[in-house]
Amino acid sequence: MKPYEPPARTRLCVRGSMWLTKDSNGERQVPFAVSVGYWPDPYIQHFVRQAKERKAPEINRGYYARVQAVNLLLDAFLERTGCNCQVISLGAGLDTTFWRLKDKNRLPRKYFEVDFPTIVARKIHSIKSKPPLSKPIMDSHSGQSLLINSHSLDSCRYCIVGADLRNLPDLEEKLKKFNLETQLPTVLVAECVLVYMSPEQSASLIKWAACAFHTAMIINYEQVNMGDRFGQIMVENLQRRHCNLAGVETCQSLESQRGRLVSNGWENASALDMMKVYSSLPQDDVRRIEKLEFLDEKELLEQLLLHYCVSWATKDGQNLGLAEISF
Repeated sequence: MKPYEPPARTRLCVRGSMWLTKDSNGERQVPFAVSVGYWPDPYIQHFVRQAKERKAPEINRGYYARVQAVNLLLDAFLERTGCNCQVISLGAGLDTTFWRLKDKNRLPRKYFEVDFPTIVARKIHSIKSKPPLSKPIMDSHSGQSLLINSHSLDSCRYCIVGADLRNLPDLEEKLKKFNLETQLPTVLVAECVLVYMSPEQSASLIKWAACAFHTAMIINYEQVNMGDRFGQIMVENLQRRHCNLAGVETCQSLESQRGRLVSNGWENASALDMMKVYSSLPQDDVRRIEKLEFLDEKELLEQLLLHYCVSWATKDGQNLGLAEISF
């Protein structure tokens, strides 16, 4: 098996658009997996240019599993709450989930995104200058003129906040300024975000989320099983790219991923490696994407999937059956 070499990536983009790759000039590109049809995302093209560099099939299948897994959990929460809820995407980057939900007529009461101010400013600039992005926001806005400046955007159903997730008082103040309702069922989504924070910082964020909301769910996607040789190679390769995983010690096992949620105030918690998730996805669609590209390195795909996981936890003050959400 050839050594694992992770793709060049930026943390700017998380959910709908995955890790955006960069070309030799440092320009961000649409993920190759989107370009060849692993999943549809008609909106990411308005944030970045089309990809030209082909990615390895095992990377694309890993991206696919990630998108499908988080979407399934998020959609299940929306269904349980009848969309009478809030979504908070932590470290959202150039995520396009709001537009996906708008197209499916599944918007929550309000969709919040949080990221560093510099990233937020770039996203807002794209939204302001691209009608396919701004029109769905305006169509779902029923109030007076929406608030928009270089580091925040606030409409009735969609809000982008520039904030540092490590500064919880500032984060909470900004969210409440834009009408976050702590009594409303809330799902928080973090993908390859907590691992960039120290264990103490991520624990504080997880605990804040558990304490702030009466009825809630948290979904976390990141690395797991990082103590073995394959995991060590992943960390070393990322360090060579000046990418420091400050919280990697919390990614040692599925139990450590589940335990960090329970120990920080969540009632029910689960964690699955992406190998199990991949086998639990709708198999008709899995067969479809497996026909898109020939995969020679099946063992490498398995290793990759075994070193990423999705963990989720709930607090069910309204008895909505949130603990039953699974794959």
